[in-house]
Amino acid sequence: MSALENLPEIDNGLLRFLTCGSVDDGKSTLIGRLLFDSKTILADTLNAMEKTSAKRGMTAVDLSLLTDGLQAEREQGITIDVAYRYFSTGTRKYIIADAPGHEQYTRNMVTAASTANLAIILIDARKGMLNQTRRHSTLAHLLGIPHLLVAVNKMDLVDYDQATYENIKAEYLKFAHKMGLKDVRFIPLSALSGDMVVDRGERMPWYEGPTLINILETAPAAHTERPEAFRFPVQFVCRPQDSANPELHDYRGFMGRVESGEIAVGDAVTVLPNGLSSRVKAIEIGGQKIDRAIHEQSVTLLLEDEIDTSRGDMIVKSAEAPEAVKQIDANVCWMSETPMSPARTYLIRHTSREVKAKIAKIDYRLDINTMEHEPVDTLAMNDIARLTLKLAQPIFADPYRSNRATGAFIIIDESTNNTVGAGMIV
Repeated sequence: MSALENLPEIDNGLLRFLTCGSVDDGKSTLIGRLLFDSKTILADTLNAMEKTSAKRGMTAVDLSLLTDGLQAEREQGITIDVAYRYFSTGTRKYIIADAPGHEQYTRNMVTAASTANLAIILIDARKGMLNQTRRHSTLAHLLGIPHLLVAVNKMDLVDYDQATYENIKAEYLKFAHKMGLKDVRFIPLSALSGDMVVDRGERMPWYEGPTLINILETAPAAHTERPEAFRFPVQFVCRPQDSANPELHDYRGFMGRVESGEIAVGDAVTVLPNGLSSRVKAIEIGGQKIDRAIHEQSVTLLLEDEIDTSRGDMIVKSAEAPEAVKQIDANVCWMSETPMSPARTYLIRHTSREVKAKIAKIDYRLDINTMEHEPVDTLAMNDIARLTLKLAQPIFADPYRSNRATGAFIIIDESTNNTVGAGMIV
């Protein structure tokens, strides 16, 4: 009997999770095994994978083909870009992000981690902890992923030895303590043979904990672990001005996504930066009126009063207004091949608001291997550092630890319009 058949018939909501680790730790194979054993692979997809695997001379299906979609990935046997996969067990829906393991593509891992609520850090049982294990764990911590699951993979290649697993666990716990990581769980598994992924298997009786799918099924979803303030960055002001339709002639709706919290008709709100207050007259979604909107819903808000509001403004509950700031301290991952220049002016995009910014100072660069703080004058690609930025106009931010949507921003090169960095406000 499959482990999925024993799960209760309830809806645990959506879980976004990330797989990361060093090159060839088995991330793509793990996702393939998870989808294969949970019977969420379509027949035509499975058939195509079997044919490709046979051409390579393999006797079994290469499950990593499910996520390695780029031709370059399949040729090299590595993951380059972030691959997303969607599946459901009947009790929960999932969005999986398969992050690249190679150091060269660390910036892609940052993209994947920005929305994840759980990270699976894979470690090859033969190799133990590597630099990329520490780098990805640090990034997951900085990016505010609240739950980490360390999966010691390829246990089949060490004869399912308990001592090997325990030694890796002890080494990681020392690193986690130094980093301040709190919610860390461990599981031994074999993505290739399927032990402890969906089914327990019979080769690790010494491990009495839950399987991977059981851990995923019970992990808390985003926005469910603590109360959150209402934050609604305005993306577009809808003014149909249809003279033929009296209802639309004076229509003025503010469109955007509820990044956190909830709002109901009649609630008192304040529009930032002008600070004017009103009440919510109506909430619409897809042209239909609703009484209440919650986090991650894209809606249109209509207010009782005519208030000057445009893209880049933020609507908040009057009793929960954030502070307007023109200087921020942040942890930044530099993503560009062009080094950071403190002499240059950059654009900061925070929610739907863009402001010019200067690098006031670089406090330190974090050495991933030693966790030491190093003084530097510039940042190179994949560097992680603490910065102070001065802004030309205020933004309305929360600390990243309390609100990932309004505590995050990206840094844009004005001349090329390329994203060159991602930041988390301290």
